[in-house]
Amino acid sequence: MSFWWFLAAVAASFTMTAVIRRYAITRSLLDIPNARSSHTLPTPRGGGLAIVVVFLIAIGVMSLQSAISLPVLCALLGAGGLVAIIGFMDDHGHIAARWRLFAHFVAAIWVVFWLGGLPQMVIFGHAVNFAWAGSVLAAVYLVWMLNLYNFMDGIDGIASVQAICACLGCSLLYCLGELPHLMWVPLMLAFSVIGFLFWNFPPARIFMGDAGSGFIGIVLGGLSLQAAHADQRWFWVWLILLGVFIVDATFTLLRRLMRGDKVYEAHRSHAYQYASRRYGRHLPVTLGVLFINVCWLLPLAASVIYMDIDGASATLIAYIPLLAIAIKYHAGASEAPFQGA
Repeated sequence: MSFWWFLAAVAASFTMTAVIRRYAITRSLLDIPNARSSHTLPTPRGGGLAIVVVFLIAIGVMSLQSAISLPVLCALLGAGGLVAIIGFMDDHGHIAARWRLFAHFVAAIWVVFWLGGLPQMVIFGHAVNFAWAGSVLAAVYLVWMLNLYNFMDGIDGIASVQAICACLGCSLLYCLGELPHLMWVPLMLAFSVIGFLFWNFPPARIFMGDAGSGFIGIVLGGLSLQAAHADQRWFWVWLILLGVFIVDATFTLLRRLMRGDKVYEAHRSHAYQYASRRYGRHLPVTLGVLFINVCWLLPLAASVIYMDIDGASATLIAYIPLLAIAIKYHAGASEAPFQGA
């Protein structure tokens, strides 16, 4: 594909975000700060819709150029579109958690139908054939991916930076490796997010909203399943590159579950939220995520492909320092004792 297509995606996403921001201000679609918020000023929300529209149009065009296969196109269009619609409706009103979760599982099952479940994986040197259970595990994985991305979209720029790092990192490794044909879709997602990031970088002038964060989460999950079926090592690459979000969200959820909290209620007890309050602003935390991705996770992901390191082992090595960071910043801890920490 011509590089001009990707620059066009940046321009389109930038322009559409500006239009959505003006619309949100006019209609008073603002995220008003409350006790659970990580921001202090009313801010327009729903800007992630620009990412959704630009990316879905782009992959439709890419399919005409044979840059994306029909199963991947159908999986991302159907599941991504459904998740975005549910998120958009929730951004503009409220949908009960059980109905959101039902829609999320429908979207996940759609992806599994087109792309398949988890294939045979090599885990710590042992080949594991999941058979039918691979489809169940893949559906649960996809639902968790889209929800954790929603949970982690809580401070300026963090969700955008994570998506860009993961997609550009994997595209680079695809290009240098044996699967260059898989680079185009994540590359397009990265450039679609870049246009939005101009408005979302700290201090954010518009928020992504559930429509954008959930959409990115399930698209990234779908791309990781596509990669797994091409070569199971690439699934580990995606898990490593998404490590910051996976570790923080999962550790926080487990700790809140063990404490008996209602996990579907809004909170601000993720490690990145505690860190942003400790430093008094969002920028250091967002830049810290960028640094971790580029300097720690990307080299480890590359080692799985180019040094033939066991994927599960590399993922474990990648996650241990991330877990230490999560513990350091009290991820999942009761919020009251650490206010202003």
